[in-house]
Amino acid sequence: MSTEKELQAVLDKVFAADSALYQRRGFQRRVGYGRKPALLNIDLANAWTRAGNPFTCEGMETIIPAVQRLLAAFRARGLPVVYTTTAYEVTEGPNSDMGLWHRKIPIEILKTGSREAAIDERVAPRPGEHVIVKKRASAFHGTHLSGMLRAMGVDSVIVTGVTASACVRNSVEDAIADGFKPIVVREAVGDRIVGAVAWNLYDIDAKFGDVEPLYNVLKYLQSNEIG
Repeated sequence: MSTEKELQAVLDKVFAADSALYQRRGFQRRVGYGRKPALLNIDLANAWTRAGNPFTCEGMETIIPAVQRLLAAFRARGLPVVYTTTAYEVTEGPNSDMGLWHRKIPIEILKTGSREAAIDERVAPRPGEHVIVKKRASAFHGTHLSGMLRAMGVDSVIVTGVTASACVRNSVEDAIADGFKPIVVREAVGDRIVGAVAWNLYDIDAKFGDVEPLYNVLKYLQSNEIG
């Protein structure tokens, strides 16, 4: 048995025990789908989606096709599509806009206008779709995202992207706090570390949003629940 399969077997046991505890205490409720969703693609930029970068994530052979199918479904219905990337104007000297994050991780490579910070061309935005440049993990923290979605009449966000343990998780936490129903697409989320996706999706589903398989989300997007 591979290390990844062994880890998944252990996690399955842990999740089963944790689910029993959570359910006894009233966790793992469902937020459900909304009437007008936006697709929120978190940091599907080259630094994360392409090989050879410090931020490179695993699973793009599954994530990219899943996002492509979601994009097609949203575009067919004229629903909002939003991307985020993380980038900084000043990455040298004492007056940077990186805060102190660069003391933990190599975010200095995420220079505004760089190839690393550009959205992967395989899931590139089209005219009329939004790209929000953020400085922090959450797509909502310090950006105009929440106000923009409210102005569009959006009540829910379908979330894809990376990483499960940081930017996706933080964005989902802020989405539900701001009054948007978060639906995270299981096959469309990645990370760098073995087990990080499984654990974070489990915990998100218990506390912050609904984690749904791609099939269910596509079925919803073709339904009359939207309107």
